[in-house]
Amino acid sequence: MVQPMEGHTVQRFDGELSNLHLMILEMGGLVVDQVHLALRALREKDIPAAQLVIHREPKIDAMEVKLDDEVVTVIARRCPVARDLRITTAISKAVTDLERIGDEAARLAHLVVSIYDSESSDPSSHLLRDTINMGKLAFGMLSEALDIFDTLDVSKAETMIKNHGELDAEFQSSLRRLTTFLLEDARNIGHTVNIVLILKALERVGDHARNIAEYVIYLIKGEDVRHQQLEQQDRGDQASGNGGN
Repeated sequence: MVQPMEGHTVQRFDGELSNLHLMILEMGGLVVDQVHLALRALREKDIPAAQLVIHREPKIDAMEVKLDDEVVTVIARRCPVARDLRITTAISKAVTDLERIGDEAARLAHLVVSIYDSESSDPSSHLLRDTINMGKLAFGMLSEALDIFDTLDVSKAETMIKNHGELDAEFQSSLRRLTTFLLEDARNIGHTVNIVLILKALERVGDHARNIAEYVIYLIKGEDVRHQQLEQQDRGDQASGNGGN
């Protein structure tokens, strides 16, 4: 269900919240572009594209600072409570996750430069295959998370969180395949280390995207689903342990 942000008797407050919403979507758009460009640089061995990602990374940091200042101003001026406070809190938290995704995009770009702007041979397509698959999953989650935050669609947020395990499973499978390649030829160790770092960065992109979806549920329902997931995981671990006895 899509939810509106507006609805106050003080229309200026509606405008302030809408402005925060637009600012975070602008920041999210740049972050999405950064991840997309970093992945393209990886696929196409495009060092200039990777360098552009690195060059633009401080712009994301500046947007984070500006948004944080705006959130503080709104809180100080309006003293929001209930849903209004949840909106400002969710926006503040989402800003942090977007900035960290920007960091991961820059990390990917640095790794692309390290891999291709060197005297060593390029990694084989077998080694790179998992980075492409992980990249598609992580980028899809990021794009979906921004759409969810734009529309405040709780149903889509809940579905995305449930499906997050697909990225975790792909990450673990990728590590197992890389271990096999390394055992077959130890000369792959240099590229393998870089590729593991790429996969980890992509996993973090997915984790931060999931966080953004969780903030939408918190914003609309007032529920912190992070704790629910931890409790479900604990119950699952206990059930597995009991089954093994």
